[in-house]
Amino acid sequence: MSTNARSARFQAPTRDQAVGALIRTALAEDVGSGDWTTIWTIPAAAEGAARIVAKEPMTVAGLEVTQQVFHEVDPDLSVKLHSVDGSTAQPEQALVQIRGRLRSILTAERVALNFLGRLSGIATLTRAFVDAVEGTGARIIDTRKTTPGWRHLEKEAVRAGGGANHRMGLWDMVLIKDNHIAAAGGIGPALRAVRDQNRAGLPVEVEVSTLQELEEALAAPPDRVLLDNMTLDALRAAVARTTALDDERPRLEASGNVNLGTVKDIAATGVDLISVGALTHSAPSADVSLRVDS
Repeated sequence: MSTNARSARFQAPTRDQAVGALIRTALAEDVGSGDWTTIWTIPAAAEGAARIVAKEPMTVAGLEVTQQVFHEVDPDLSVKLHSVDGSTAQPEQALVQIRGRLRSILTAERVALNFLGRLSGIATLTRAFVDAVEGTGARIIDTRKTTPGWRHLEKEAVRAGGGANHRMGLWDMVLIKDNHIAAAGGIGPALRAVRDQNRAGLPVEVEVSTLQELEEALAAPPDRVLLDNMTLDALRAAVARTTALDDERPRLEASGNVNLGTVKDIAATGVDLISVGALTHSAPSADVSLRVDS
């Protein structure tokens, strides 16, 4: 099977296709053959209202998909958003109000809260990193370390928190990492092979872990260089070395050993970007709750 034929098996869905499928999968997983607790305790004709409230300070994300969950369960529900993605919410602040059939509201409750809590947690952690590097000129970006199936939503949550996205997948940017370099026979051969075949003009980034490897990369400068697990002194030296290239200077991305205790010092070295896998793989869910109005 050719490379093109293999690639055709994995055509990326659109954002709306991916999110719609994820919502339906989550509801099928939770509701299964029926929400018997709700069906057996709530009369079919009962209607009412409920609110989703924040239970802790947070940066909000995922309001649209939360609304979609309720409408997937019952298109007749009225779902009004009282906040916007990227805004800050305080404890007891109402984020969403839902009106309509109580059975529908309660059946959708947990899935809706799972989306809103998870995505707001990512946005909240991202905001903490963005605030930590404020004034340095460095941008906080995410990685591909996302929950399978959630990539569009998790990357949207990073943006809601003030961060930026690295790449959506393997298809929209070239990132030559250590294993590619080892298999291709070195940084130079890997970069040359990409340049010979990159007819689509995709942005090209190469990973280096030493200043010597940086020199190899700069022989045919890519668009971006990933400085992996370098010391602060090495990061400063890399910035000084590439600054001399003027217009040909690749953007520098720092990665590895990044946490809220180290990120400001990393940013102060002068790098352009700091990638943080923890934004999507380690963010705790924000605490949100649905309350039926009595």
